[in-house]
Amino acid sequence: MPADTAADFRREQGFTERDWLRCLPGAVRDCAIDLSEPGLARVQIGGGQLLLRWQVMPPRQIAMVRMPRLAVHYQFEGVTEGDRLAFMRYFDLYTMRGGG
Repeated sequence: MPADTAADFRREQGFTERDWLRCLPGAVRDCAIDLSEPGLARVQIGGGQLLLRWQVMPPRQIAMVRMPRLAVHYQFEGVTEGDRLAFMRYFDLYTMRGGG
């Protein structure tokens, strides 16, 4: 199983914190989300939850281009593998940036 479909994994996301917070409600679709604590989102998925914890990292710089970065820890609790995979499939498509 790929690391980013496991119940607990980390990723680097190319977002400013402001853009991340703006994107999250749509990325979790119809799941309830609690953003009341800084650096933490609680997402209700079925009978379980996803905890998203993030930290702002220094931008990645390549020549004259600077890209924002967040270190994000994904931790699913009580979410079945099928629900986890379905959630991440949509979440990843929603948060895709500048690709093709």
